[in-house]
Amino acid sequence: MKSNLPQLMAAGPQAPPAATRWRSARDAVALLIAMLVPSLMTWLEFTVVPYQSEDAKPTVQAVFLAGKGVQFLLPLVFVLLVEPRAFVPSWPTRRYLLLGVVFGLIVGAGALALYFLWLRDTTLFDGTAGKFVQWLEDWGLATPAAFWTMAVAFAAIHSLLEEAYWRWFVFGWLRRYLALPWALAISSVGFMAHHVVILSIYLPGNFWLGVVPFSLCVALGGVIWGWLYDRGGSLIPVWISHALVDLALMLLGWDLALQYWAKAG
Repeated sequence: MKSNLPQLMAAGPQAPPAATRWRSARDAVALLIAMLVPSLMTWLEFTVVPYQSEDAKPTVQAVFLAGKGVQFLLPLVFVLLVEPRAFVPSWPTRRYLLLGVVFGLIVGAGALALYFLWLRDTTLFDGTAGKFVQWLEDWGLATPAAFWTMAVAFAAIHSLLEEAYWRWFVFGWLRRYLALPWALAISSVGFMAHHVVILSIYLPGNFWLGVVPFSLCVALGGVIWGWLYDRGGSLIPVWISHALVDLALMLLGWDLALQYWAKAG
């Protein structure tokens, strides 16, 4: 099936060569910034401004919220300034909606099976649960009601924002200039990069056994979601797919927290 993206994000009438070069350079700078910002803000949050006291907590939380704000507003502001007509709604066909749901269920079920059947009782997550519980407590989410409210909101809202960022903006704009394999590869590496930072923090001492394989899984997910978006021409299937995976990971995280609290007495 031919991609719908060129139609959804058409560049309009042919521009003069100088204007075309300027537009290409402008888009390249915007895309480079977009691919670096999530990793930079994640690094700042977890390594530069980690707090050691209650007094420093507001600073870290402000950095986190500011980072998310900058990340998700960047493509919105850029597109509104340079090409507002690129905001074209598109509804999925039943085929691609089903593909998105099936992929999300398979990945989510696979992650849970891998965790509960193999990794749960290994030492891989020894340093993870404590860090995760600390994060929950810092944000007031260390109760079942608060946690699952956050989990559902995160899966529903954050996954949509990430898909708009990585698939609609980064991948979609790369697709204007690059063949499908290159656009998929570059956007998925960018999508993976900030997960490398997060996984390095939550899986200390397990770079090769944990960080690398899980990061590659993230990149592969980015490739599949990019392909699904390219073929289906709609964010809805990839959004639902991403949300299902996030919900599965939240269940995994809750189990880690329960284990930590049980051991702590």
